Amino acid sequence: MKNYTAIIEKCRDTGLYVGFIPGFTGAHSQAESLDELNQNLREVIEMLLEDGEPILEAEFVGTQNVVVA
Repeated sequence: MKNYTAIIEKCRDTGLYVGFIPGFTGAHSQAESLDELNQNLREVIEMLLEDGEPILEAEFVGTQNVVVA
């Protein structure tokens, strides 16, 4: 079992949730709910893994708050 960290944003124009896996080319999707997005991402990753283990171009490290005065 593999774990991947998804970055998720909500599009103001469409209201859809958009998610992608950093460094994993092609691993992205969108959906109307977070549950649906999770399922969509899982399906995309499973499909991409059929071609073999990817060499990730980046690794998720974390988030930071940046304060601007």
